[in-house]
Amino acid sequence: MKRLAKAVVFLLCLIPFGWLAWRWNHHQLGFNALETVARETGDWTLRFLLLTLVITPLRKIPGLNGVIQYRRMFGLFAFFYGTLHALHYFWIDRLWDWQEMYLDFTMRRFFIVGLIAWLLMILLAATSYSAAIRWMGGKRWQALHRLIYVIAGLGVLHYYWQGKAFILNPVIYGAILALLLAIRVWISIARSRSQGSPARVKPS
Repeated sequence: MKRLAKAVVFLLCLIPFGWLAWRWNHHQLGFNALETVARETGDWTLRFLLLTLVITPLRKIPGLNGVIQYRRMFGLFAFFYGTLHALHYFWIDRLWDWQEMYLDFTMRRFFIVGLIAWLLMILLAATSYSAAIRWMGGKRWQALHRLIYVIAGLGVLHYYWQGKAFILNPVIYGAILALLLAIRVWISIARSRSQGSPARVKPS
């Protein structure tokens, strides 16, 4: 059953890509297809990052500990859609024009934070497997993978800064991220308090 559930979730995660590819091939992406692809791949990158982060508080709810099996999958799908977002820029939008890309990545702040976020995602994706945990050690691996909060924050900034006017979506993503970060801090504080409190001795 677990394998079947994982297969179903995997296919569901591919639906946005399949739907976007179908619309691209059938010219159903509107007047500015390039902007539509960039926006949708970027949106799904942030959504999967937030899905990955929401696993930690969800697994604390009784009966939901099993959701931990999907955390790595969601994280890798965030990297998948983030890479599509980056490749769309490099290949389709800029046509591998290194001069234009150099100007973008040195002069425009939303490109700079986007590139940093994607490079950090590469690092996390490359160390997302069990062999990396054994090689690095559990504590160092966990410390490294907490960079996902930084990546999500950079992704929100990348989205917000590219708009010439107020954009609601990155504000919503940022609010969700702030809530998840607050929950994570609260869980860490509660754990440290429970570990540091002396055990109660029952009276004889």
